[in-house]
Amino acid sequence: MTGAWRGLLPLIALLLGGAELRPTQDYLSPEIRSAQEDPSRHPGWLWVEEGESLWRAGEKPCAACHGGIAGMAGVAARYPAVAPDGELLDLDGRIERCRTQHQGEPAFGRESEALLALTAAIAQRSRGMPVAISTDGPAAPFLEEGRRFYQARQGQLNLSCGQCHDDNAGRRLRGDVISNGLGTGYPAYRLEWNTMGSLHRRLRACSLGVRAEQFPLGSWEYLTLELFLASRAKGLPVEAPGLRR
Repeated sequence: MTGAWRGLLPLIALLLGGAELRPTQDYLSPEIRSAQEDPSRHPGWLWVEEGESLWRAGEKPCAACHGGIAGMAGVAARYPAVAPDGELLDLDGRIERCRTQHQGEPAFGRESEALLALTAAIAQRSRGMPVAISTDGPAAPFLEEGRRFYQARQGQLNLSCGQCHDDNAGRRLRGDVISNGLGTGYPAYRLEWNTMGSLHRRLRACSLGVRAEQFPLGSWEYLTLELFLASRAKGLPVEAPGLRR
C-alpha cells in the first residue's frame, strides 16, 4: 500500500463508521519496535530456538509428519480454525491435539514453556504474512460469539473491549499506548511478565483489569474472542513472536 493510500485510511474508516485498524507494531515505542525486529535483542527468540529443537525431538517428532519447520509458513495466519470434528482450535490447541492424538504423548499444558516455545517457533514462520482466517461456514457461529464478547460491557468497571481498543486506540494508559487489541503478536515476550506468554494470558489480564471474571486458558470464551480479534486483523501482518512492554 502506498503512503498516499495509507494516509486516507482514517478518512475511509470514518466514512464507513468504524475505527481504523492498524498493525500493533504501529503503537509500539520506537525502542520496542526496533527490538521486536532484531532477533539479537528480542528475548523471545530464545523460545523460538527451543521450539525448533522440540520440532525435531522425540521418537515421533513433528518433523516426521510435517517435514522441516520452514514448511509451517502461513499456518499461524490461519488460526484459530474449526477442526473437522467441529471444535474451535487456536494454534496452541492444534499443537496439543497433534501431540496427544498423533504422537501419543501427554499434552504440554497451556502456558507451559514447551508449548509456548513450539507455538513461537511455528508462528515465527508466518511473520509478516497477512492474517487469513476463515470466518464463514462452521466458523460463523463462533465468530458471532466472539463479537458478542468483544462488545459486551463487563466487570465492575462496566467496560467492553471496544471501548478501549476502538474508542480510545492511540491514547495512553499507564505508560502504554492503547492499540486496537489484535492478537497478531502472540505468543509474545512481555517485559512486565519477564517471559513469553500466550494471548489467553493477556486476555485474562484484561479481564482482571476491568474486574470481570477471568476464564481459564483455552476456554470457549477466549477462543471465540480470539477468533473475532483475528477477523478484525484480516490482511494485517503476523508479528509473532511479539515484544510488548
